[in-house]
Amino acid sequence: MSLQHYGLPLVVTDSGGKDSAVCRELVRRSGVPFEPMHNLTTADAPQTVYYVREQFQKAEQAGIPCSINKPYYKGQRISMWSLIPMKMIPPTRTVRYCCEILKESGGTGRFILTGVRWAESRKRRNSRGIYENFVPNGKARAVILNNDNDDTRRLFEACFSRSKHVCNPVIDWSDQDVWEYIRSEKIPMNPLYEMGFYRVGCIGCPMAGKQRYREFQIFPTYERAYRHAFAKMLDLRKKAGRQCDSRIWGNVDAFFRWWM
Repeated sequence: MSLQHYGLPLVVTDSGGKDSAVCRELVRRSGVPFEPMHNLTTADAPQTVYYVREQFQKAEQAGIPCSINKPYYKGQRISMWSLIPMKMIPPTRTVRYCCEILKESGGTGRFILTGVRWAESRKRRNSRGIYENFVPNGKARAVILNNDNDDTRRLFEACFSRSKHVCNPVIDWSDQDVWEYIRSEKIPMNPLYEMGFYRVGCIGCPMAGKQRYREFQIFPTYERAYRHAFAKMLDLRKKAGRQCDSRIWGNVDAFFRWWM
């Protein structure tokens, strides 16, 4: 379908996590032409960055082209730490602008494959489609593309407003399915899993829940980076005259405790 629609190989999005590793191996074994793509969030753990580089180097040595996309916003290079002051609000479970800008860039005009799975969704649905068309401006059917675990994801997705088609080949795999395949096929994994991490994503991501406390213990530099970004954000909000609860927004320490 990728060759038919776009005349280009399938793009396999790779976050550096276990689901991406399984998809990368499945597509490699299938024999179809593909290109791994990683979106650099700037907030990933060093282990994830090095792991992705290593796997991409191996792929390129085998003649498979790979790409690592650096984030841009409004025409300029950004990072998580510069994006927070620009937005003047922190990333939260309900305000996930960071995913859209840092994780979901790239792949426009291509057929994309992701490692999204139903098992990672909080909600269960009784019926799911195998192939879906999403009309532009269809709020009820809006989906977040690439590497995200939104509960509206299905096996095949089409998003014509972004000129992307999306396939989720392991959508119905359980956690046990994933780990059994990894172990049986001896797939190299991100070292974070050996350190006790059950998910791989941005350090400090609100979706990680209480795991964030352990993340910041292991990676204190990231906590300092968030605090520095929050300080800039609070200063810009004050200059812009945005009124907020002083008990929460009054200083960086109070705000960081609230955010955690």
